[in-house]
Amino acid sequence: MAEKKGLVWVIPDGDLPPPGKGKIKGHESLIIINPGKKNAEITIDIYFEDKPPVKGIKDIVEAERVRCFRLDKPLGKQKYRIPYGQYGMVVKSSVPVVVQFGRADVRQPNLAYYCTMAYPLK
Repeated sequence: MAEKKGLVWVIPDGDLPPPGKGKIKGHESLIIINPGKKNAEITIDIYFEDKPPVKGIKDIVEAERVRCFRLDKPLGKQKYRIPYGQYGMVVKSSVPVVVQFGRADVRQPNLAYYCTMAYPLK
């Protein structure tokens, strides 16, 4: 049986910036769109350079909806808080979805923001 695309996504370049002092707060976002007719059961695994991974963070993206997970806020039903600094993540979904990643970094005066599509494995 062929595997469906859009079920496993990888984001290797997480680097959660501190919030900073200005009006715009430094943060990262995981944006997931579920264009399908069924709710997506999402599982997130966080990987670190210097400690064991945190696996099995669970949440839902409802059918035909988009959801933005602010990564500087508690994540999933477990309310896990990603520490500031470098990490990577693997996102798994029960149904095909599209995953995007964004960062607003305020550590320099002219503010850096970028978005990138996550890498799909399946």
